[in-house]
Amino acid sequence: MKLEIRFGAAAATEVNVVRANHRLQILTADRTIEADAVEASPGIYSVLISGRAFEVRVEQTPNAIKAFIADHEFLFAIADPRAWQRRRTRALEVEGRQEIVAPMPGRIVRALVAQGARVDAGQGLLVIEAMKMQNEIRSPKAGTVERLLVREGQAVNAGEILAVIV
Repeated sequence: MKLEIRFGAAAATEVNVVRANHRLQILTADRTIEADAVEASPGIYSVLISGRAFEVRVEQTPNAIKAFIADHEFLFAIADPRAWQRRRTRALEVEGRQEIVAPMPGRIVRALVAQGARVDAGQGLLVIEAMKMQNEIRSPKAGTVERLLVREGQAVNAGEILAVIV
């Protein structure tokens, strides 16, 4: 997943994050970081980088994200370049096969549709709970639920495919 990260007033840095279970590979223009990351409790992560363990506490603010590591505080903003395109085209119904992905890590509270069901554009598909808030995941297009890859009560990671609409 390609992201743009901005620390304070510094220029945005393009970062490519590859996630496989708890393993992360973070690629920037000049280096690669391998890490293991597990959410120990809501908003608190246990991260292992090069044999060193870190406890990272994360808080979301309206404009940025705060990360606390030991006695240091880091303030940054993450921009997903795909998000702008989604907002720009929201008025138009998308075409073709669509993979519905988790916008954030959380837990599936409720499946509002079943595999094989016909759905309308904007219809609720799933309810995901993250940071004690429930968010409805909606269909970007009218079509059929080809695959429903999650079940109620299942924990999901950001970017994980939840359903496929055709």
